[in-house]
Amino acid sequence: MTILDRFSLLDKVAIVTGASSGLGAAFAVAVAEAGASVAIGARRSERLAQTGAAVAAKGARVLSASCDVTLPGDCDALVSRTMDEFGRVDILIKNAGVASAIPAIRETPEQFRSVIDVNLMGSYWMAQACARVMLPGSSIINIGSVLGSTTASMPQAAYSASKAAIAGLTRDLAQQWMGRRGIRVNAVAPGFFRTEMTDEYPDGYLDSVVVPRVPAGRTGEMRECATVVVFLASDAASYINGVVLPVDGGLLIT
Repeated sequence: MTILDRFSLLDKVAIVTGASSGLGAAFAVAVAEAGASVAIGARRSERLAQTGAAVAAKGARVLSASCDVTLPGDCDALVSRTMDEFGRVDILIKNAGVASAIPAIRETPEQFRSVIDVNLMGSYWMAQACARVMLPGSSIINIGSVLGSTTASMPQAAYSASKAAIAGLTRDLAQQWMGRRGIRVNAVAPGFFRTEMTDEYPDGYLDSVVVPRVPAGRTGEMRECATVVVFLASDAASYINGVVLPVDGGLLIT
């Protein structure tokens, strides 16, 4: 196997959640381009058609399914459908996530829990469902955030807490499953990318507040994060386990 062969995902099967838009859609297209068959899931199932078409355009087989990761039954169903369609699951990219920007003094228990339920609990249920069927050599990639380690100078307690928790979840699952099941578990911590989520920021906020903190001097491009996900999914990362890898243009060093 050559060095370049180790980056290939040929003959592998990936599940990508939160694939209806933004980084999730970019991840699905990237793993397809690297050779994988792809099962894509999201709550907004009507938005999956566009991602599915982009995946198919790369010559990959694709399965689209409605999935609410807060429901363990939905996670199990997505994995079951993937197994029925493709016969295996080698890669999980757990991207489904939500954010809020509510001052902590006013945030209700329901509002806080709704973010934790998707970002943290959903990651756990989806990882559980996949780990039950994955073979040794498989890879789980949680999508965290730099906001698990810093702030955006916005009131995002629930989101930041959920993403900090992803780091702990990643470490523990990596310790449990690498030795017993041969499954690597890592996380990517994206910095700031112009997505549907950042569209909710105040006008000019990214350019005036965020970008000046980034040594690269700009926000990221989605393919810059997607290529890191492909790396962690591939055999090129076979000795990497339990890490949280920032893709942030250097924001966390400032």
